[in-house]
Amino acid sequence: MTAEPSRAPLPTAAWYIDLADETATVSLAADVAALVRPGDLVTLSGDLGAGKTTFARALIRTLTNEPELEVPSPTYTLIQVYESAVADAPRYPIVHADLFRIKEASELAELGWDEAADGALVLVEWPERAGEGLAGDRLDVAFHIDAERGAEFRTAAVTGVGAFAARLAHQKALREILESAGLQGTDRAFMLGDASTRAYERLTKPDGTTAILMISPPRPDGPPIRFGKSYSAIAHLAEDIRPFVAIDLALRDLGFSAPAILAHDAMTGFAVIEDFGPGLVVDADGPIIERYAEAIGALAALHAVPRPAQVPDGVGGDYEIPPYDMEALTIEAELLLDWYAPHIAKANPASGVKSDFSDVWRGLFADIVAAPATWTLRDYHSPNLIWLPDREGIARVGLIDFQDCVMGHPAYDVASLLQDARVTVPGDLELKLLGLYAKLRRAHDPAFDMADFARAYAVLAAQRATKILGIFARLDKRDGKPQYLGHLPRIQAYLKKNLAHPVLAELKLWYETNLPSLLAPAP
Repeated sequence: MTAEPSRAPLPTAAWYIDLADETATVSLAADVAALVRPGDLVTLSGDLGAGKTTFARALIRTLTNEPELEVPSPTYTLIQVYESAVADAPRYPIVHADLFRIKEASELAELGWDEAADGALVLVEWPERAGEGLAGDRLDVAFHIDAERGAEFRTAAVTGVGAFAARLAHQKALREILESAGLQGTDRAFMLGDASTRAYERLTKPDGTTAILMISPPRPDGPPIRFGKSYSAIAHLAEDIRPFVAIDLALRDLGFSAPAILAHDAMTGFAVIEDFGPGLVVDADGPIIERYAEAIGALAALHAVPRPAQVPDGVGGDYEIPPYDMEALTIEAELLLDWYAPHIAKANPASGVKSDFSDVWRGLFADIVAAPATWTLRDYHSPNLIWLPDREGIARVGLIDFQDCVMGHPAYDVASLLQDARVTVPGDLELKLLGLYAKLRRAHDPAFDMADFARAYAVLAAQRATKILGIFARLDKRDGKPQYLGHLPRIQAYLKKNLAHPVLAELKLWYETNLPSLLAPAP
């Protein structure tokens, strides 16, 4: 008789928590409420009076959004069923079971266990009475009385088993970073995210002071697409939170208004940062001229002197800012062929035509990558600029998105602002602010060549418009975010304007031949 092969042990993660009183137990329940979802199993163990029912009651009240809900112990009824009422989430049943009176696992079937637990969040006290019937993925919370430290003092050993292991580690890191920033127990409100995978929450303390929780988990490298590298590696996109921290500290050291970092965890991608508030550089009529002028002034100050390619990383080492090199610039432009052309323009250029497109761009980029490089923040436009009226000079422009910073041509960020993808910048304002930028640069360097800068500006503005057409088409097709398509006419208009520059004549011819619909007059 062949022995049955042994199963590999499920991964686990543990979290040990001191609970000084019932309030601390309720706080733990709030943490677990953010962790669980329908279909999950939460097992509660510990001696009589250790706090299992107190915890279950707090968890159920949180999930049902009924702070005064009566939640009796199901010792005699064995099973009690409730319904969740979490905001912006589908309702689901919550099963609270007490198996103290169960003698063996087979009795579960007589209780209609399978039917009750289907699609529900299941909380089980005395789970050991079910034997192997409750094995597998689960969250176990074991309470222990510590009478030597006080009559109410408890300790809790929270263990995530199987799929719960990673989720528990994530929640543990979140609680620890909030505690390290002095923000435990704050109200948390989801904020509108951006076009990336990052998410944000506003944290509000009882006294009304606020901070921002940035959730930027490390993202796995994508499949190799060229030279054995992924797209993000070729384009030099940040894959964890370390570049954000390094550039933030470097900007603040120079007097720019990047948010103060109150706490961060590089492993999970959590950061608690300063809340700059609601100040915008645009209003219902478009750019606020004086605020855009200050933003141009901040760029001129950033570009006035050479910047190092290596900066402190905030943890005792150095961070090397990657170059905005030929391959990065080219692969970004090619997003138009990958996403905009087939899905928006309904065109699919042949391989030879695609090769011609890339070759034209490479010729244009030759002088760009050979020029002296500076910090290129890469998304220097209205959604990422916060007006701070209580500060002075360049510090009045708050900067919040720079983790993809590269060493590149200074014209790129100027084009990002003056051909803003989210708001139309009138042509006369664009020219006026370009003139202001040139004046400020010449004040530091009388040899500043505006003609050379203007050529680079036309090339990089066209590259950025080309890239964003591809990105916004991708956000619609791949990520289910069609709202970005509303910006396409503006970006197309920017591209057509840039293609009028003589340096882009060959590129304009490519568009006229292969994507004429993009250059057609707007309806």
